[in-house]
Amino acid sequence: MEDMKKRKMEEMGNNGELSTQEELRSLLDPLAKSQLVDLLSRLGSQYPSIAEEIKSIASSDPVHRKLFVRGLAWNTTSETLCAAFQMHGEIEEGAVIYDKTSGKSRGYGFITYKHMESAQSALRAPSKLIDGRMAVCNLACEGLSGASTTPDLAQRKLYIGGLSPDVTSEILLNFFGRHGEIEEGSVAYDKDTNESRGFGFVTYKTVEAAKKAIDDPQKILGGRTIIVKLADTHKGKPVQTQLPAAAVVPVALPMAPSYPQPGKAHPTAAPAGYTYPQTIASYPASSYPSPPAAPAPYPTQPLIPYAPLAAKKDPQGMPPTTPMGMGGYPYYIGKQ
Repeated sequence: MEDMKKRKMEEMGNNGELSTQEELRSLLDPLAKSQLVDLLSRLGSQYPSIAEEIKSIASSDPVHRKLFVRGLAWNTTSETLCAAFQMHGEIEEGAVIYDKTSGKSRGYGFITYKHMESAQSALRAPSKLIDGRMAVCNLACEGLSGASTTPDLAQRKLYIGGLSPDVTSEILLNFFGRHGEIEEGSVAYDKDTNESRGFGFVTYKTVEAAKKAIDDPQKILGGRTIIVKLADTHKGKPVQTQLPAAAVVPVALPMAPSYPQPGKAHPTAAPAGYTYPQTIASYPASSYPSPPAAPAPYPTQPLIPYAPLAAKKDPQGMPPTTPMGMGGYPYYIGKQ
């Protein structure tokens, strides 16, 4: 009897838990995402067990933990890459990507953290100076469509020309860092010789800092007068300034009456404009003279009878030949 009571109590407890979960799901289902995030964040801050559960679920997918790092120096290895990012947390995997044919670095790599919060911490400071070059990271799932492809990138990225061979990426970044915070920048190096190509690029985080660098009259670096201008201007492309959405006012264009075009919605099913077949107005009688009447036909002539002609029968056989005499004269035979 006691065993039966225990089983009944366990069944009642399990049913109560199921009913409670279903009730909570029905209550949480209509809530917005922002409300659910606020609720879980409050519960996680109050209960450590819930916080650990949230972390484990968030870190289960490597998409939220894998970073794409670009702008690496040609001599940067996987070890130096991991050393630059291990300050944010435990790294599960990190590697620089090399070209299969030449065996040289392709200038980018990947970092995969063990926990999602480590990746979030690295993304708060996406720019890192690694081997004298400013590298930038973003989530790998975003690829090149990360923070650097914002609409105002053309106004923040500068081309720096006329650099001395002695100017390194670190010297370049220190020189231009006085105008504002730099997001990305480096000297362009030759892949084969690893020597400076005499120019570089600097991308600021704000448009105002880029304008200050362009307007700065002091443009002497490494004993040379350098060129500072927008990178898109150097490529020969006109810089397009994007207007805010509020400044663009849509203007309705007048449309001539016509038939509805296929693929476009129209308020009425009846065609607009001219309809076919159209009724053609008759010409007034006084506008054009009547055409002249056709002449009367010629009178019919009677048939004239003709006498029948007797048909001659062609003689049969060869036609008779006149006998010829000496010298080609005809030979006459007297009548007997």
